[in-house]
Amino acid sequence: MDIPYIFLLFIFTFFLAKHFLHRYKNLPPSPSPALPILGHLHLLKKPLPRTLSALSKAHGPILSLRFGSRPVLLVSSPSAAEECFTRNDVVFANRPKLLAGKHLGYNYTTLVWASYGQHWRNLRRLVSTEILSANRIQTFKAIRVDEVRWLLGRVYGNCSDGDFAAVEMKTVLFEMTLNNIMRMIAGKRYYGEKTADLEDETRKFKEMVTESFELSGGANIGDFLPFLNWVGLNGLDKRLKVLKQKRDKFMQDLIEEHRKEKKKSENACDQQTSKTMTDVLLSLQENEPEYYTDEIIRGLMQVLF
Repeated sequence: MDIPYIFLLFIFTFFLAKHFLHRYKNLPPSPSPALPILGHLHLLKKPLPRTLSALSKAHGPILSLRFGSRPVLLVSSPSAAEECFTRNDVVFANRPKLLAGKHLGYNYTTLVWASYGQHWRNLRRLVSTEILSANRIQTFKAIRVDEVRWLLGRVYGNCSDGDFAAVEMKTVLFEMTLNNIMRMIAGKRYYGEKTADLEDETRKFKEMVTESFELSGGANIGDFLPFLNWVGLNGLDKRLKVLKQKRDKFMQDLIEEHRKEKKKSENACDQQTSKTMTDVLLSLQENEPEYYTDEIIRGLMQVLF
């Protein structure tokens, strides 16, 4: 039999099997038509929430959709959503394996991307008891107060002679938030007074954070049509690899910097009065080095970012 006929037979068998499997899985209703390969992607229009709302009104509060190769459950009923995240929370606990999670999530092993299981429970316990516990957050209260005062002083300083002045709050709030995060993680601030020596590092940090939001927060067509990744038509894969390298270098430099500071304080018999979150993670690494590797520490730092 010629190869074209074998290929056509394979395609026919594949879609026939999918049709019968869909019927016998007892799935919720699905809008028509679902196109080959694309599924229901052709129905999506901007703004996406309005499109999904229209589909729910037309076909019911619980819908079965297919975005390319990925099955999607659309739930617009409050009672059904509550049941999904209470009685059936374990069923919906796993994260989808997206391209961003492969590169930025260390092959789906960080807290944000890990599948539900023992590893995820260990990371969640660590974050809730050691890193983001009420007591730990309270120890950083002075940092938050200091950064809010800095923000108010900066806004007030833009006014001259008591007159009103327009202030672009997006940048100010962005910088205050990053200062808070970096001071809790690494004990350094990137914006404000006495940060001129960190200007280049600050610029790289801001670019890295902005690019991370851009690449991991947006929709990636390759996540729904994997063949685009296989044949190299999706440029996002290369950009994520480059971003991963930059993020890894940045965070590893912070880790090494804290290791050196810790050795200095130990040699000088200093007692550290306050620990950053990086210090806490390095202390855990000393007790369980086989589990709390540098990669695990970098993954937890990413969650905090």
